[in-house]
Amino acid sequence: MRRRDMIRNTLLAGGVLWAGGARSATAGNSATASAAHGDLIQRTIPVSGERLPVLGLGTNNYSPTTSAELQARKEVLQTLTAAGASVVDTAPAYRESEQVLGGLLAEIGNRKQVFLATKVTAQDNDRAAGEAMLEESMRRLRTTVLDLVQVHNLTGAGVILPILRAWQRDKRIRYVGITTSRDEQYPEMLSIMRSTPLDFIQVDYSIANRSAAEEILPLAVARKIAVLINLPFGGRRDGNLFGRVRDRQLPDWAAEFDAASWGQFLLKYVLSHPAVTCAIPGMTRLANLTDNLQAARGRLPDGAQRARMARYWDEVVGS
Repeated sequence: MRRRDMIRNTLLAGGVLWAGGARSATAGNSATASAAHGDLIQRTIPVSGERLPVLGLGTNNYSPTTSAELQARKEVLQTLTAAGASVVDTAPAYRESEQVLGGLLAEIGNRKQVFLATKVTAQDNDRAAGEAMLEESMRRLRTTVLDLVQVHNLTGAGVILPILRAWQRDKRIRYVGITTSRDEQYPEMLSIMRSTPLDFIQVDYSIANRSAAEEILPLAVARKIAVLINLPFGGRRDGNLFGRVRDRQLPDWAAEFDAASWGQFLLKYVLSHPAVTCAIPGMTRLANLTDNLQAARGRLPDGAQRARMARYWDEVVGS
């Protein structure tokens, strides 16, 4: 079944916009985690024991140009937290996304239900500029506490991480992390992970881009670092994965782990990795959120199923 058909049929069925709170269905980061219908799978932040639903929202495209686009993004944010999900990830580099999010969260009134993450850089190791960026993010997001601040693409990490820890001690930041979405930065990310205490990392990972699973994800487990996944549907390296399955039938055996669309198949592969805390695909339409939420429910593939998925992708889709 194609993704668009699955979304349409699910919406017509009328049972997709579950409005209960997310409840724990897993213990730790087990790759075989499962949840009852309606509940969102959760994972633990190792440093604190706090639990997060495994699906969040990336907002690289939250700078709408029309009122209809703005309304669509509002519906996504409103439904995200109504469904029990919480992570919303943004950055000053995402044009007007912080400003738009701050306004929408205030309008909806769901800021307390959101685990709000943003990013910061220190270009040319400019400490003052990094601190100014943090203050501006607070203003644009209309908040006094940020749940997570990450050094964006490792830019100025050596300068900015001590600042973030100071803000954390002052209780203006809850968690501290670093991000990348490029393989060429993996050696630097690994070096920082080995030498510096971190609460989170954010990295690119998908069924077609598994490089992070070689060293970064295992090290995150060993160092007890939570992991956000960007680009679970493809990005710079692997392209848009939906384009590669557009005319393919979803394998029948995807039902073994409750995947009913290609989007759910792709997300469940990512979410089933034991290092992954939360995936944050970009979503600007309610239909895509609805479909993706289903990937965060039900069964996740076990080790043997993950291997089968990877082989299928490499040998059939990638052929």
